[in-house]
Formats: sequence, C-alpha cells, structure tokens
Amino acid sequence: MEQVPSTGRLVQITVTEGYDLKGFKGDTPVTFIRAEFNQVVLGDSAKITVSPEGSAKYNFTSSFEFNPEGGITLDDLAHKPVFLTVTEVLPKEKKQKEEKTLILGQAVVDLLPLLEGQSSFQTTVPLHPVQGSPLETPRSNAKQCSLEVKVLVAEPLLTTAQISGGNLLKVTLEAAYSVPESFIPTGPGQNYMVGLQVPSLGEKDYPILFKNGTLKLGGEREPVPRPKKWPIANILAPGANNIPDAFIVGGPYEEEEGELNHPEGCHNLARCACTQGSTDEEGQLSFHGVAYVNMVPLLYPGVKRIRGAFHVYPYLDSVVHEKTKCLLSFFRDIGHHLIHNNKIGGINSLLSKQAVSKNLKEDKPVKEKDIDGRPRPGDVQASSIKSQSSDTPLEGEPPLSHNPEGQQYVEARTYIVLEIQLDKALVPKRMPEELARRVKEMIPPRPPLTRRTGGAQKAMSDYHIQIKNISRAILDEYYRMFGKQVAKLESDMDSETLEEQKCQLSYELNCSGKYFAFKEQLKHAVVKIVREKYLKTTSFESQEELQTFISELYVFLVDQMHVALNQTMPDDVQGTIATIFTSSEQLRLFAFEAEVNENFEMAAAYYKERLVREPQNLDHWLDYGAFCLLTEDNIKAQECFRKALSLNQSHIHSLLLCGVLAVLLENYEQAEIFFEDATCLEPTNVVAWTLLGLYYEIQNNDIRMEMAFHEASKQLQAQMLQAQVTKQKSTGVVEDIEERGKRESSLGPWGITNGSATAIKVEAPAGPGAALSILDKFLEESSKLQSDSQEPILTTQTWNPNINQKPSNTFIKEIPTKKDASKCQDSSALLHPGLYYGVSQTTTIFMETIRFLMKVKAVQYVHRVLAHELLCPQGGPSCEYYLVLAQTHILKKDFAKAEEYLQQAAQMDYLNPNVWGLKGHLYFLSGNHSEAKACYERTISFVVDASEMHFIFLRLGLIYLEEKEYEKAKKTYMQACKRSPSCLTWLGLGIACYRLEELTEAEDALSEANALNNYNAEVWAYLALVCLKPGLQYMIKLKLKDEALLAEIHTLQETVGFGNPSF
Repeated sequence: MEQVPSTGRLVQITVTEGYDLKGFKGDTPVTFIRAEFNQVVLGDSAKITVSPEGSAKYNFTSSFEFNPEGGITLDDLAHKPVFLTVTEVLPKEKKQKEEKTLILGQAVVDLLPLLEGQSSFQTTVPLHPVQGSPLETPRSNAKQCSLEVKVLVAEPLLTTAQISGGNLLKVTLEAAYSVPESFIPTGPGQNYMVGLQVPSLGEKDYPILFKNGTLKLGGEREPVPRPKKWPIANILAPGANNIPDAFIVGGPYEEEEGELNHPEGCHNLARCACTQGSTDEEGQLSFHGVAYVNMVPLLYPGVKRIRGAFHVYPYLDSVVHEKTKCLLSFFRDIGHHLIHNNKIGGINSLLSKQAVSKNLKEDKPVKEKDIDGRPRPGDVQASSIKSQSSDTPLEGEPPLSHNPEGQQYVEARTYIVLEIQLDKALVPKRMPEELARRVKEMIPPRPPLTRRTGGAQKAMSDYHIQIKNISRAILDEYYRMFGKQVAKLESDMDSETLEEQKCQLSYELNCSGKYFAFKEQLKHAVVKIVREKYLKTTSFESQEELQTFISELYVFLVDQMHVALNQTMPDDVQGTIATIFTSSEQLRLFAFEAEVNENFEMAAAYYKERLVREPQNLDHWLDYGAFCLLTEDNIKAQECFRKALSLNQSHIHSLLLCGVLAVLLENYEQAEIFFEDATCLEPTNVVAWTLLGLYYEIQNNDIRMEMAFHEASKQLQAQMLQAQVTKQKSTGVVEDIEERGKRESSLGPWGITNGSATAIKVEAPAGPGAALSILDKFLEESSKLQSDSQEPILTTQTWNPNINQKPSNTFIKEIPTKKDASKCQDSSALLHPGLYYGVSQTTTIFMETIRFLMKVKAVQYVHRVLAHELLCPQGGPSCEYYLVLAQTHILKKDFAKAEEYLQQAAQMDYLNPNVWGLKGHLYFLSGNHSEAKACYERTISFVVDASEMHFIFLRLGLIYLEEKEYEKAKKTYMQACKRSPSCLTWLGLGIACYRLEELTEAEDALSEANALNNYNAEVWAYLALVCLKPGLQYMIKLKLKDEALLAEIHTLQETVGFGNPSF
C-alpha cells in the first residue's frame, strides 16, 4: 500500500466511560486505565471510583504519532491493536507506603478503520477479564463489562486515491499437522516457528514469523468457527487474544487451493503438531522444513483469498533455490535475534519497521477429524518480525545440503494449513451484467413475433375443422361398436334399434371419457368465436345478460355445426388420402443419413426444412450450424449460432459455439466475451471452463489458462463424486471413504501431479492439419518406443497400473441384456452424428470437451484439445482418444492413418463395440466390403450396442444384398426399420423382399420408403419392377391373343428400356 506523506499525524484514543465494572474489594472500586500501543505505554487515566451501578466516567485521552518514515507505520496500524488495561487500586493498609494494584481486565481496540478512510469512529469494546478477576462473574442482570472508546485523527490517514490504489494483505497460519513422532519438546527453550517471506516490488522480501507454537496431542477437538488471534505476545487477558469479528470457518477440502484438496488428502492422524521449525538454547535449527505455496491463484480474475493444506519437505538449499531462487532460509539470517528474544522474553521485538500491510492470524493444531472427515486446526501464537533477509549465508554456516531431521516430515506426511487473503482482487473480474451487455451489443436479441389476429373468419374456420374431426371420431367409435350389426341388417334397421344404439354410444362415450375429451377439444374454438365474432372479452354485469348471451351463442354454434356436417360427405371421408407427416426428429435423421453419405445438398435441404417449420427453435439453428462446420462453411455456421443465441442469450451451448467460431475466425476479443459469459451463467460447466482455458492458451496468458483448467478440473471432480454418491444411494452400497478416495485419486487435477501447480501448455500450430500432423508424429514415436520396450507409454510420468486399466468387460457386466440397453438408449444419441466413440468411466476435462466438439462437428477445433489430452497426466493415449483421432482421419479420407489408430484402439480395448463399428466403416469406405462385413457382424454380436447402430445396419444390409444373402439382408434391414425407420431402411427391406420374390411385402416396404421420401429415384425404380413383374408373368401365362395390344406393350418396353415380354 502506498505510504502517506512524511508529516506526522496525531491519533487520539479517548475512553469515555466503562460499564458493568466491579472490583476485588466490592462493587465500587477505585480504578484507572492504562493505554498501550506497539509495546509503548501511552498514559494512565485518573483514578475513578466506580458507581454502585457499575459505571465509571473516565474521559481519558491518550495519543501517539503516526509517521511512516521513522515511527508508527501503516503496517503497525493494520495488525497491532491498542490495549486498554483496567486496574483496581486497593485501599492502603496501616504501615503501607505504596498503593497495591490488581489488574481487572483488558480491552482491545482495532485501528483498521483508520486505513479504510475513516478519520474518526466510536465503538464499544468488551473488557476481557484476566484469570481470577471478579469480572469473570458479571453483575446481576448485566452482560459482559465494556468500555466506550472514540478514535480520532485530524484528517484521514489515506486519501481516496491511496485507498483505491492500495490493498490489504492478511495471512492466517492455522496449524501444522501430522508432525514426526520425534517432534517432542525436550526443554523450556524450544520454540516452534513458521516463517514466510512477502515479495515487494523493487525491495527485498519481507519476512513474517509465526512463533510460540503449542504442541497438542490427539483427542482435542476445536470448535468451528473459532476466533483468530492477534500476532501479539504477553497479552494478559485470554479473551483479548481474539481479533474482533475474525473467525476461522474451515470449509470443504474440494474448494481449497492446496495440495490436499481431493479425497486422498484426508488422513486419520495419529498425532498433530504446531509449526515446523524449532530452536534450542544454542540457537541451532532443528526439524528445518519448507512448504511451497502457489500464489498464482491470487492473479486469477476476482480471486481475493486462497486457503489450503501444503506438504512440508526437508529444507535443502539447492532445492529451495531451484524452486524459489532464494539462496537460503531467513531463519538463519535472523537466528541470533531470535535467540536474544527468547533469552530476554521479548517475543514480539521489532527489528525493522518496514513491512507491507498485513493482519496475521493463527490457530492451535489438533489431530481430531470432524464429521466431514477433515482435521480441525488449533491455534499458534503468531508474531511479526519485519527484517530484510539476506541472500548470503552467515559466517560459519555452510549451505544446507543434507537434512535428516527434515526428511522426517516426508515420512510423517506433515502439512500446514495456510490462508492468504486480500482486501481487493489483484485482477478485477468482469461482472455478469457487463458480459451480458457486451453479448447483447454483439448479438441483439431477436424481437418476439408479432401477434396475428385471426379474425372472425379464421375463428369460424377453426370451429368447422374441430366439428369435422369430432364427427369423424364419433363415426369411428360407432362403427367399432355396431359395424357388424349395421352390415348384417343393412336397410332393415328400424328406429328403435337406432335409438338403442344411440343410447349405448352415448353411454360408452361418457364412461370412457371421450365425451369430455371432445368437449375440451372444442372449447378453444368456441372461445375464439366469442372473442373474434362477438368481440366479448369482459365479464358480464348480470346473470340475465349472461343467459341471453349463452342462448344466442348456442343457436349460432348449432347452426354452424350443421353447416360443417353438411360439408362433410361420406365420400370425402373415404376418399381422403392419408399423408404421412414427418416429424422434426425424422427430418434430422434423414439429414444425418444424407450427410454421412456425403449428399450435402440433400442434407442441407432437410436442415432448412426444419428451420422453415420451427424458426424459433434454437436447436434447429444449432444443428444446421454444426452441419456448416462440417462442410467448413464457417461464415454460415457463425450466422446460425448467432441466430440461436439471439433466441436465448442465456443458452450455454450457443455461447460456446459462438466463441468457437470467433476463435476460428480470429475474432479473439469476442471469443473471450462469449466464453466468460458462459462460465458466469453456468459456473459448473466443465466444457465452458476448458474452452476458456484453450482460448487463454492461444493468447499466451498462462496464468488465466491455468486458472480455467483448474476450475474445470474441480468441477469435473465434483460431478464425478456426485455421480458416485447418487449411484451408491440408488444401489444401497456404502463403502469406506479411504477406498473411495483411492479410486478418486485417478481423477486428479488436469495437469498437476505431486503438488505441482505448473500448467501444461501446448504450442499448437495455426492450422488443424499441422496440429494433426504433429500428433501423428508424436504417436509414431510413442508406438516405436512401446514396441521396443514392450511397455505402454502413457505420459512422461511413471506408469501407474491402477489408472485407466480397468478390464474392458467391466462396463458390459452392468447391462445384462441388449434389449434392456436398447430401451435405455437416448434417442437423441442416434440423431447426433457419430463423431465420438468409446465413453469411458474415467475422463478428463479435455476428453469432455472433445466429446462436445465432435458432437457439434467442430473438427477444426478438436486437434488442439487432442494435443492436451495426449499430454494430460490423467489422459494420454486411450481407446477413446484413438477412436476420435481415427474419426478425424476418416473425415479427411486418410484411411491408412485411421486404420493405424484403430489398431491401437483395438489393442487397448478389444471388446469395445465402437472400435469394431468404426473399423467396419473404414473398410466399407475404402472398398474392402468383406472385412467391413466381418467387423459389422462382430459389432452387432456384442451385448452392448455401439454408439451408432443405424449406419452399421444400413451398410451391413447393403453388403448382404451385394453378396446375394437376401435373407440376412431382410433381417438386418428389419432391425433398422424397428430402431429408426427412414427411407433408406425401408428401401433396403423392399429390395431384399423383391429378390426373395415376396412381392407383397416388397411393395409395402417400398411404399413406406416412398412416403418418407418421394424424390428417391431408386424407390420409384423398384416400385416399377414390383408392379411390372407380376403383370408380365400373368400376361404370358394366360397367353394374351390381342396382337395389337402385344405390339403396343412391346413398343413401350423398347421406349422405356425394358426387355422383350416374350422372354
């Protein structure tokens, strides 16, 4: 924080009155107040007699000079309070020369408001009793005794500009845990300490020292929340140690920034301790350890606080210098001062007054775990030593290269819990309102459709349509009940029979609920007539007016009913041609078929048909935009995604896809807005955080890249843990937390191992082709190494057989039958393009992103994420990774590379149906239909279906037709028609039936195909064959004699290209 000008300023502390006081010798003692600040006595008040009610008016004013260049600094005001000690003066006894005094209690005044811009403030502070004080027992009908205090400066110590440009650093050392067994005090001279250095721009680092740690054994449980302590020693009243309104509240370990923020980090501690340093009477350091705290998260946007547990390692000069560039520990630099302080009892002596503003807080260590499995920290007396550390060793102290005592920290798995908090974030974070405004500026929301008034004519037309529909439904019900009786009696039906049938029909309609359904169906049309025809939209003033209107309306509706019934003739009903209406999902399937068959013109027509039908459906715009991404029409894809976003500016997928297109089109500023807005709207979205991290990687912003990937990893771990808990609840399985922690350890941070906080950065080339070639080269080298060593190469780390090495049939056992699996299959999964395969049980943030990108066909963006997945410690070359890579090469027609990757995938998971399905597609597209047939047959033989079965059935059926295995082709196409009927499935079934001479079945199947797509020429051709073949057979069999007719048929056959009917 910027220092104030050098002129000194007077800070006045006035104690006006005390409340609920009492003394050792009665309820009206004589007392005085002593004010202290920074170990200096500011003055004593006059001796005041306490009233019988317990009040005393002191009106005592003391002061000190604030001068940052040679006296009291901002740092002193930040973490040192004013102590007000209330002392009782006992009456003199005979022959007593001096008065005796006894301390009643201490009050603490926090001066931090002066650093917040206030020039004066008034507060009531509690008076904490010392041990044995009569104040420990409050007066009757009174609460805790207190003092009324006023603090005043002539003008604010800091200007508005200084406050806005400054910051306040608070450091809380909670405890050290699981210290070595030999970490036991051997004498009164032991002093457990923890020190750290605060970096300062342009100056040497400032050391901060936490001393006087208290060793605690297990079995003591600390309450939460509990107060933080002042970094001041020799405080008389125990309650005065507590900082007002400052508490240690703990929190879930998943939200911590340390190295133990996953289930594996929770241990049942046999013993807990305080800080990791100690000195003996001769000033020698023992148990010298070091913990590395990653401060980078404080540079994340909006982050003001980091808290976590950090492992303690043995202090070795070379290792510390390699990691921190510090030559040696500042413990040795100030060791002699520490010894001197211990001998004279000056626990809080100051060696220098220059330090950054901070508020040091503490705890005591315990070993107990609370209900949620996390250890409760205790308290450690903390003090601040502000000296400039030296970068050169003290004389006679060689660099530390061997530390057997410190090695015990590693064996005991010791760690400290530390919190660092800022008053304001170092990097401000954009507010959600600003992001929403920026998105709205780039993509204005689409205005709602104008409401169209149908008018009276439209209301009447709708009423007629409803009357016709209901009348047809009633006739269908009548023929269902009495159709046989009517056919038998025909014209012999008398009026009594008709009346009886009418009563039975009315009874059936009422009992079945159809009468009520017809009435509800007609209600909307009647309401429209009332509003549009009669223009009646308000309530009626009287009951008579209502009855009159109802009578008039009834007459009108009956007349119009007769008009509608007269227009509906029996011939119209019988002659109505039923049209098959294709749904939006069917159109999506047809578009997908055309897309995979590379008939992009037909696919685009189907996508546009969906948009014409429902222009307000953003999913239709996203599907068409994904199709444009596949065809590399990025401009049109961007237009589609932005239209979807204009329909709903809070839609996460639309925001992410707009961001992806902005990156592909190099509109990086817009991309950042889209990705940030997505993370603000849905902070738990793993893909959003990962895409934001990839964007920051492109911008070479390593800190924010690490922040985004870390947040994505944290959200993914939370989701996996929640899924596991949900599964356990549904199955009733309860397992040990340690075993669960071991399994969850494989889902660690995206690129952080052994406590490292260094992000993996992949320098991917600009173009997708270049990125893909680099991946190919890397995998070639990996495969060579693997073939030489006969060991799988996963990452640069030591291979762990427990990670991602589950048997491939584990997932198969969870689904007992294919029938059950097909019921559970999501229909939308079929309609999404089959660009991703092999969903594994353990995953990474990059694989989650790859699935999303392949689902929306953003193949151009996938290569960068594949590179991260390859280098991720929890990822690496997996079966799913190779499947995605093979799919990208198939799309590029690079069949040789695709086959190589599929072989790798098959070696990793031989029983994965997606591997064999994709291999079948590869062989089919390359023309090797015999191998494709074998792969397809193997795929459909698995208990679990592949991700995409539709095209497996289509292509396998086509191969059967080519090889004239018509029975197998018919069976295969029938399965396809049952799962997802389309024009191509019905066409294949029709061809198979035609070849088997099952002409009736063939005609039915081809008619279904023609109804779904009457623009397919092959369907019309086979329909012509089906219709022509039986006619020619009967003509020859019955020996047609009409020579002129035979000549005409022969001429027509020659014209259209058919053969001579005589054969």
